[in-house]
Amino acid sequence: MKTMTCKQLGGACDKEFHANSFEEMATQSKQHAMEMFQKGDKAHMNAMTEMQGLMQSPADMKTWMDNRRNEFNSLPDHI
Repeated sequence: MKTMTCKQLGGACDKEFHANSFEEMATQSKQHAMEMFQKGDKAHMNAMTEMQGLMQSPADMKTWMDNRRNEFNSLPDHI
């Protein structure tokens, strides 16, 4: 199991996510982002706007995702 924060995954806070795979981590992050969006959290909404900008370029988005996946893979496992 590995740990990453919301900020490490493009978000706006230090909430930690714990997962065995990058895909699971991304799902948790997305769910958290939607919760923060529903609460109207300005910092998370700004982070989502930045992510939407990245999504305009498939190549940029792929690079960003590859970098996050590589960061996840380089993290030590913990229990």
